[in-house]
Amino acid sequence: MVSRRSLISILFATCLVVINWLNFPSPAQALGGKLPIINQAAPEFTLPTNTGNGKVSLTDFRGQWVVLYFYPKDFTSGCTIEARRFQQDLPTYMGKNTQIIGISADDVDSHAEFCDSEGLKFPLLADTKGEVSKAYGSWIGFVSMRHTFIIDPQGILRETFVKVNPTIHSQEVLAKLTKLQSAV
Repeated sequence: MVSRRSLISILFATCLVVINWLNFPSPAQALGGKLPIINQAAPEFTLPTNTGNGKVSLTDFRGQWVVLYFYPKDFTSGCTIEARRFQQDLPTYMGKNTQIIGISADDVDSHAEFCDSEGLKFPLLADTKGEVSKAYGSWIGFVSMRHTFIIDPQGILRETFVKVNPTIHSQEVLAKLTKLQSAV
């Protein structure tokens, strides 16, 4: 028998997947709001995390590529799959001078438990008020949408992903990252 918590998580995740796969009239618009402009400076941020000194800023990673991914909720099926795939491919990202950063509205304690349970070795940031998610067009009411951004070593946004399939997403990001890096 499925527990009430599991059922709610499954329904929540299913609703988010359906909403995320809708088509939008403008590529600059996503369900979560206006997306930042490609080839412009990525919105700066500083958020709490369960790793390091307790706070992470985008500027901490100048000189590195950054894969910044937003996701709805720790411990839900799609978010767990997506995080596992990024963790599985982490050595390849590191070999490409690239930092993975995850952001959701969950708090630092939830992120710590999620990292521990899934063996995640990249930072998850707590955007509990949705301010950074809003700046990236990834906020819908009380959760972050499943969006990903590739930011170059100078802090310039180079790619946006708004229709994300958690199962294959990391490989899609790696392919685009490789293409972007070879063009430099």
